[in-house]
Amino acid sequence: MLKIVVCIKQVPDTTEIKLDPVKGTLIRDGVPSIMNPDDKCGLEQALLLKDKFGAHVTVLTMGPPQAEAILREAYAMGADRAILLSDRKFGGADTWATSYTLAAALRNIPFDVIFSGRQAIDGDTAQVGPQIAEHLGLPQVTYVEHVEYDGDETFTVTKSTEEGYEILEVGRPCLFTVISAAEPPRYMNVRLIMTAYEREIEVWGFDHIRVDAEQIGLKGSPTRVAKSFTKGAKAMGVLHEVSPEEGAQIIFEKLQEKFII
Repeated sequence: MLKIVVCIKQVPDTTEIKLDPVKGTLIRDGVPSIMNPDDKCGLEQALLLKDKFGAHVTVLTMGPPQAEAILREAYAMGADRAILLSDRKFGGADTWATSYTLAAALRNIPFDVIFSGRQAIDGDTAQVGPQIAEHLGLPQVTYVEHVEYDGDETFTVTKSTEEGYEILEVGRPCLFTVISAAEPPRYMNVRLIMTAYEREIEVWGFDHIRVDAEQIGLKGSPTRVAKSFTKGAKAMGVLHEVSPEEGAQIIFEKLQEKFII
């Protein structure tokens, strides 16, 4: 049976996100949390393979205890196993420390393919998925929009590019990062919702995985944020009642001011 692991993340709903103007940090109090949209699309790709080939799907997330909510949601969508990496020692991790910790956990989980979202909406770095692949020495394809499987050893994936698409064949084991343009995620199943809160969520801490304490959490994070700020309000536009030639000249000069041309 095909073994699939999907890495998912709980993120603040960015439609309601705010920054503390003094500290420059995210204000999370009172902000609802959701499953990262790209990760949910990755989960959908895994579940489509499960529907067709009878795969076993494990969902893995790293975060505080409340991240259990998205694992319950994944159960209600059709996942078979849920693991929460949660320990104070993991706190404050940047993309490097996060990918290092997730890769250590993945070494303890049998898999043929790993799915993750392209990027998380609270960071937009698109780094964790590829970094996991590098830690584990796996072939990877990013910006994946669709996945096919031959039922044996080979996946055929549609990769989105700026010019169009690439069709690639990849042998297992491998890792794919999925974009939001992929098949829309399914709704939670009513019957599975009823049982989601009765199912076990495995909680793994520092002692459950083999990691270097110097490479995890805030201590193991080389990234330092110098400053965070909200985008200022856009200035009011200026109306010019001029001829087309004069208008073109004004636009040209404005583009030069912005160093666009």
